[in-house]
Amino acid sequence: QVQLVESGGGLVQPGGSLRLSCAVSRNIFSLYTMNWYRQAPGKQRDLVATIASFGTTSYADSVKGRFTISRDNAKNTVYLQMNSLKPDDTAVYYCNAFQPINKYTYWGQGTQVTVAS
Repeated sequence: QVQLVESGGGLVQPGGSLRLSCAVSRNIFSLYTMNWYRQAPGKQRDLVATIASFGTTSYADSVKGRFTISRDNAKNTVYLQMNSLKPDDTAVYYCNAFQPINKYTYWGQGTQVTVAS
């Protein structure tokens, strides 16, 4: 069983920064596409950023230029650096691991990010 454990959420003022981390329990990390999703109260869960196993990244338009996704295959960890945070970024952020070949997918438990003054 693969487990994903997020950390790094919290309360931050508008314009501030946070870095989320997601540690993956098994050494299959390098084979998976890693994603960050977020879900605000009353809204659907949306894809925020993606990093493929070979390092290609993509971002939702709403976070382009502010968020950066990265991965450390040696540490089985993916990161989401979030800068210039806005109140609209407030949500529970979820880490997701997806295997494009066999379609296996795993989710973390989520970490709350609140942007408020």
